[in-house]
Amino acid sequence: MQKRRLLAAAVVAGGLVLAGCGGSDGSGSSLGNSTKGGPISISGQNFTEATIVANIYANVLRTHGYEPSVKLVGTRDVYMATFPKTIDVVPEYVGGIVDFLITQDKGPKAPLPTSNDPNTVISQGKPELDKAGITLLNPSEATDSNAFFVTKKYSLENNVTKLSDLTGKSVVLAAAPDCEGRLDCSGGLEDTYGIKITKILPLGFASQQTYDSVKSDESQLGETSTTDATLANQDLVLLQDDKLVQPAQNLVPAISSEFLKAHPDIAGTLNAIMAKLTTRELTGLNFDVTVNRQSPQAVAQQWVEDAGL
Repeated sequence: MQKRRLLAAAVVAGGLVLAGCGGSDGSGSSLGNSTKGGPISISGQNFTEATIVANIYANVLRTHGYEPSVKLVGTRDVYMATFPKTIDVVPEYVGGIVDFLITQDKGPKAPLPTSNDPNTVISQGKPELDKAGITLLNPSEATDSNAFFVTKKYSLENNVTKLSDLTGKSVVLAAAPDCEGRLDCSGGLEDTYGIKITKILPLGFASQQTYDSVKSDESQLGETSTTDATLANQDLVLLQDDKLVQPAQNLVPAISSEFLKAHPDIAGTLNAIMAKLTTRELTGLNFDVTVNRQSPQAVAQQWVEDAGL
């Protein structure tokens, strides 16, 4: 991954601004097709990767006449309470939003998609997406699934390299506040892997508090993502999801279907971004922020320039 250059101070000093996406017919039309603009409200989660991607949206859309405003929050259930009523666009993950909508519509025991193919998952979630008034644009090749880690010491002492190695073991889990019961979090760890979770510490998704909790042995298992670039530097080990409880989690722009109807040009703009973003690049962007201490805004802007957008 090439090392990205720091931006000029004027760019870095800018506040966090995000731009949203409009719906699409899936054509992936070029950026030059955008002709409309105006205010657009963006929300999403406030962890590093989501902040970077939201800024990528903003940097491109602003050049096409849009005026983005953003409010990032801690968990999906917070912004989903008003999306799409007062929110136009959310940088999302295919499995995450589909699972959420199915669970909201049919209850916590409803069967959820398990496919690793993003288009299959989107198709399976279409009734709930339509009911909610949300359109998913073209999923990116870039993917980032929920994942779990232990310390290198714990891994070596207990011969643990994959989640099934924890079957029957009792652990304290440090994770996001909404982890409990979710099939891609504590629910899957307990039901599919047979891991005994004695307590969940709501310390955050891939947060420093979560890392520190595991490193201090306050908890033995921590929640992060498959593109977490900080683990090796902290003597932490990502465990393989060998029973594949994580569905396809490709990045995808989620948009209010009503906003899409009014701004069809926006689809081509965001689809072009998704077409250029890869998992390797996504991991590198995370590394630049979490390890190299660059700002998400600067990293996003540099990627947009490097990608020719």
